Amino acid sequence: MFGRGPRLLAGAVIVTCMMVLGPSAPGGVPLARPLPADAVRDVVPNRVMTWNICNPCGTSNADRAAEIASYAPQVIGLQEACARDVARIRNHLENLYGLVYHVEYGTVLKNWGRCGGVPWNPGGYGQAILSAAPMKDRVNVEYRDGGSEDRGYMAVTTTVDGQEIRVFNTHLAQRRQETYRTDQIAALAEEVARHDRAIVLGDFNAVPDSPELTPMWALAGDTDPECRPSPTGTCLPTTDWQSKFDYVFLRGITPLEHHVQPTPYSDHHPLHTDLDLAPAPELQQEAATDVGHEG
Repeated sequence: MFGRGPRLLAGAVIVTCMMVLGPSAPGGVPLARPLPADAVRDVVPNRVMTWNICNPCGTSNADRAAEIASYAPQVIGLQEACARDVARIRNHLENLYGLVYHVEYGTVLKNWGRCGGVPWNPGGYGQAILSAAPMKDRVNVEYRDGGSEDRGYMAVTTTVDGQEIRVFNTHLAQRRQETYRTDQIAALAEEVARHDRAIVLGDFNAVPDSPELTPMWALAGDTDPECRPSPTGTCLPTTDWQSKFDYVFLRGITPLEHHVQPTPYSDHHPLHTDLDLAPAPELQQEAATDVGHEG
């Protein structure tokens, strides 16, 4: 017979697991969270999304998956992401909502406090990109100095609305560490500049008129047309403290409508945008000229 102490411990473990996983069906699979009535039911091929999912924030991965499923972007860039959490989010998206994504990780550190795991093999922490299309040519770069915590960027080539596009995902140094962000943005901008067309997702921990963002503004515009170094209108905040820290920078790509949706599951709001990826007229002309010279 087990003593009272072990029984209480076992009960506590079960309760903790239920809190982490959320309500489950009899087979142990988390129940699908009901989606809003206007939620899309399949992946939107020209939609991209960035979301700092907040870690550690005690949010279930089933809730995070439901948030993503409400918008069903073609590409999602996640920050403050534990690799194990992302794997579970991806499984929930497929098993609960029928949304199938590929995944690439941009781990910059192993952290037991944030991501759990056993002491000798703590969970990976950093960025991740989910894409409904396969990804290739992944790079994962840790910035020379992350500030108070290791930070970096990752990049992949994937398909958005039928076009191959280079997609970056980053998380910069914390909000009061401008000097570190200046160096980080310089490194990121150098790589973005190599591409005529690119999407840069991420939590930049800086408001639009922050001086350190200047190299990015020189290369690309944010999907929100009101957000510029000198705002001319209402720039929607993307955080609980009413600051815009999250961006979808677009280089050579035209934004359509975008939305910032407050959520109870993170201190950052998901930002998603639909894009017009038709080749620019000059690129179409170049393609026609190349075809004319074939043979």
